[in-house]
Amino acid sequence: MAVTPSPRPPGSASLDAAGITDPQLRADLLECRRLHAEHGKTYFLATALLPPAKRPWVWALYGFARYADEFVDSLTDPDPAALVAWSDEFLASLDGRAQPTEPVGRAMLATVRRWDVPLGTVTAFLDSMRADITTTHYPTYADLQVYMYGSANVIGLQMLPVLQPLPGSEAEAAHRAELLGEAFQVSNFIRDVGEDLDRGRTYLPDEHLVAFGVTRELLEAGRRAGPDAPLDGRVKELLRFEVAENRKVYREAEPGIDLLHPTSRDSIRCAFELYGGILGAVEDADYRVLAQRVSVPLPRRLAVALPALARARAARREMTRWRSLPPP
Repeated sequence: MAVTPSPRPPGSASLDAAGITDPQLRADLLECRRLHAEHGKTYFLATALLPPAKRPWVWALYGFARYADEFVDSLTDPDPAALVAWSDEFLASLDGRAQPTEPVGRAMLATVRRWDVPLGTVTAFLDSMRADITTTHYPTYADLQVYMYGSANVIGLQMLPVLQPLPGSEAEAAHRAELLGEAFQVSNFIRDVGEDLDRGRTYLPDEHLVAFGVTRELLEAGRRAGPDAPLDGRVKELLRFEVAENRKVYREAEPGIDLLHPTSRDSIRCAFELYGGILGAVEDADYRVLAQRVSVPLPRRLAVALPALARARAARREMTRWRSLPPP
């Protein structure tokens, strides 16, 4: 009697394409993939446009960021002390003084080594995660940018080796990647302002609140009022301003997409359009984000992703065709 082979876990083909054969590393990367698929749906969708061999390393980068973030951002079970212990262990693993004891850390360490991810970006990221333990607001946008360098800009820098900037464009691509990380995070801050209040934090700078006559108490009152309550006009104008300013950062970041390897561009373009779409969703909700979480509707996500997927496949075919031609 023939034995039906067990179905392989989703993502196995990408692990094969990346040449990853070690069973432990495969399992670790699949755990990162699970975190990515569950918690980062927009970015996970965009990642699917990358060449299969690159996807596992992006799962690791996302999984690491998400795992660290959950220690301080969980609304049900935050554990700041565990963040400190975990991050200390991981930092020690970078110079061989320890080994990560859980899947996400092991996958991230393998990714750092495989792609020569700058170690300073990892340290800066963990510093910003620790800042969330004690920092509840930011007086100025410049202060917020210091935090975002570690929490968002460096994610762009960590991704860059995997995305492969064009030769000679590395410095400019890095600058634009930082801006894109900042743009994505501010979109999240705007969308999540209500949830962040529940965590005891505000990421909209104090100087912006003061300029529009908004207080933390006013935001909290809007949070308690519910999604159908009228939105205070001062809050609406503040959020309108934040959306407009965020779009400026997207525009500054956009030229960096064309500085990437052709097989990476459609993935990042897709992420660019989907994250930017959060701002449109905020506007469509008439800025009522204090008591509800808005999102880009699935039909819109598919309308962006499916044509991008076709372009990404065509780009990979074109690269293969050129490699197959004899030299001139």
